[in-house]
Amino acid sequence: MEETNISQEQNPLGTAPVGGLIGKFAIPAIISMLVSALYNIVDQIFIGQGVGMLGNAATNVAFPVTTIATALALLLGIGGASNYNLEMGAGREKKASSIAGTALSTLVITGVILAVAVLLFLRPLLSLFGATTDVMPYAVDYLGITAVGLPFYALSIGGNHIVRADRSPTYSMTCVLTGAIINTILDPLFIFGFGWGIKGAAWATVIGQVISGILVVIYFGKFRKMYLEMGMLKPSSECLKAIISLGMASCINQIAMAIVQIVLNNILRYYGGLSVYGSDIPIACVGVISKVNQVFMAICIGISQGCQPIWGFNYGAKKYDRVRLAYRHSVIACTAIATVFFLCFQLFPHQIVSIFGTGSDLYFQFAERYLKIFMFMTFANGIQPMSSGFFTSIGKAKLGIVMSLTRQVLFLLPLIVVFSLIMGIDGVMYAGPIADAAALSLAILFARRELVAMKK
Repeated sequence: MEETNISQEQNPLGTAPVGGLIGKFAIPAIISMLVSALYNIVDQIFIGQGVGMLGNAATNVAFPVTTIATALALLLGIGGASNYNLEMGAGREKKASSIAGTALSTLVITGVILAVAVLLFLRPLLSLFGATTDVMPYAVDYLGITAVGLPFYALSIGGNHIVRADRSPTYSMTCVLTGAIINTILDPLFIFGFGWGIKGAAWATVIGQVISGILVVIYFGKFRKMYLEMGMLKPSSECLKAIISLGMASCINQIAMAIVQIVLNNILRYYGGLSVYGSDIPIACVGVISKVNQVFMAICIGISQGCQPIWGFNYGAKKYDRVRLAYRHSVIACTAIATVFFLCFQLFPHQIVSIFGTGSDLYFQFAERYLKIFMFMTFANGIQPMSSGFFTSIGKAKLGIVMSLTRQVLFLLPLIVVFSLIMGIDGVMYAGPIADAAALSLAILFARRELVAMKK
């Protein structure tokens, strides 16, 4: 028991000023998330410039696979990291390390299984995801190659959460940043220099992911702070159960995003075909704008991920005042950043869309309207995903899952279907802000209840 108290007292997560800790952990996490978003955004920009609108549509159609891979990576990565910090906060170091080992090995296994499944069912999946006849060849080329990198992508995204939980936020950032820089350098070289087109973008992405995954392996081989033996890498059913319990909220959120994306692509394909825009313009535009939104969400989720070790350790150590203070700081930061993005989306839609390539007047007309209307609630959109991460970090798995389901499944998905039946292609645009407002209301209600309960 004495060793436990010493461990808790020496850990800066429980003693250092909360504001400084958030800066130390959140800034690298934000950079890591932004860099992860760059994997998709850089591809989208160079593909838009080098391949054109059909190339942008192809990456949008292929993107649900990346979302599913991210879901599995967050299931194991956030679940493993949350349990690791809770156990370390309670002073159970060996159990914490066993959980980390199970998470790491299972990340690789699930990544391989997903890659094989995608390659076996490539065309049927792309058809399901909304590919039109014109888009299909580009999508096959892109996804057929990027599927090879999925095991490394899963290890990079999930493993970096465990690296950060091991009090190495800078190394975590370096892993992702290195892969993104390589991807950014290789994209124009492969697309324009070698003339590989969309295949070049895909290979640049894979190479970046492989490098990031290798850096995670190197960390746990040479630089880790945790106690980790080879035997701990053998998946344990007990550890896996705990990991899944706390990682399920983030996983469900990503799966819900994939489902919404698939339904949305098919609705855009159908109702776009009935409108003046046609099917390909809405699919391409929504793909571009979803990547823009990723930049905003990357910052807010990065704040949440940076706070995760602070929330988890202090909750495990029963230092509830520090938990509440960290949550309050994160809400203020997310809201300030969200307001800046809201103003950019409303004031500069044409300039933002233009970054991703040229298009017809109808292309820009649809893209600008969609960006301004669908993203109207951006100023408040950081609180819901941040709160979902908060609940998961303090071991409230059920609340985390509920928060993950609210925006995507409970509100956005039915609203997209109903509004498009009534308003056609415009219905998709107006479903977004209404779903965001409803999800925000629930997030505030649940978070307030939990924070008040900590005072008792």
